[in-house]
Amino acid sequence: MTYSPDPPAPDPAPRPLDARLDAIGRHPFRAKFHLRGPDRATAELHGPATLRWHARDLIAKRLAPAAPYKDGKQTPYRGHPVFVAQHATATCCRTCLQREHGIPKGRELSRAERAYVVEVICRWIEREVAHG
Repeated sequence: MTYSPDPPAPDPAPRPLDARLDAIGRHPFRAKFHLRGPDRATAELHGPATLRWHARDLIAKRLAPAAPYKDGKQTPYRGHPVFVAQHATATCCRTCLQREHGIPKGRELSRAERAYVVEVICRWIEREVAHG
């Protein structure tokens, strides 16, 4: 799929997004990620609104630039629920974002693409917290 410089964001409605998360979650590497211990406690304590704000901020700083600093290694494996979700949803680096979500490397993420990535991350966290 090819994208124009500013494509509309994929539909963040729960059904298509859940199907996408289910497909990504079937990859053996992605299936290993779950919210556990302090990351789970942080998600439950802070709630969805705060985590969404954190996700927006982290994506803007670590993923949205055309050439993110240390791309491919910029996302820790733990330390925040958003980091765990990024690995689980293939939104951890520009290579994974291109491979799994069709969002090309080499240019800054559009506002719609940022919103899509945040929605993917937050939906994954919501599902993890709900399925305890």
